[in-house]
Amino acid sequence: MFYKVQSVTPEENFILSVVFADGVRKKYDLKPLFEKWPVFRDLRDIAGLYRQVKVDIGGLGISWNDTIDLAAEELRVNGIEITDPK
Repeated sequence: MFYKVQSVTPEENFILSVVFADGVRKKYDLKPLFEKWPVFRDLRDIAGLYRQVKVDIGGLGISWNDTIDLAAEELRVNGIEITDPK
């Protein structure tokens, strides 16, 4: 199944708030990726980069630049569902 990201919002402590095209909302913690994939450390170490996240054209993922991105499937499968939008 293909998931499509509608919007992404960077929150404090490297948590992303992600809304999918079907209305499902998830929180995704980026911190574990700092150890798993060193390129993600740039989001922590380069001032302002983390806040530049955007939805890719077509909604199949999100990206910060040409080298740091995440697929919509990763966000959907490994994110924590938000049941209360507050």
